Amino acid sequence: MGWFEEGRLVAFIIGSLWDQDRLTTDALTLHKPCGSTVHIHVLAVHRTFRQQGKGPLLMWRYLQYLRCLPNVRRAVLMCEDILIPFYRKSGFKVLGRCAITVANLTFTEMWYPISGHAYMRRNSEAIRFPQNPLTLPLTKTDEQVDV
Repeated sequence: MGWFEEGRLVAFIIGSLWDQDRLTTDALTLHKPCGSTVHIHVLAVHRTFRQQGKGPLLMWRYLQYLRCLPNVRRAVLMCEDILIPFYRKSGFKVLGRCAITVANLTFTEMWYPISGHAYMRRNSEAIRFPQNPLTLPLTKTDEQVDV
């Protein structure tokens, strides 16, 4: 899912399905189509668009989107300790230390329960759902996608 402003991608989230309770190194490269867990690989906001609330809003919209997927029951992610408060504000809970390490970096694994119905927020037309992941709005005359 991406956030576009004036035809430019300024923030995005990438996730894939996973079929185990905890993340392993396989979760970094594999997509398990029958999984009930979404592994959120990355939430990124371009540096010139940070501190504007785009990250939390994009995460909120992504979690709402996940509620529309019938088999998804939870989302998981791994992050550095400094980011735990950010993800807690979105409703994530700490699972514990992640089994995955990169060089000297260690990570905390967090999870979010997916349940209930999706709620759509108004005034967020810049966010695109992955229905047409390769379609970018290049001009103002491009068809707008209602979300």
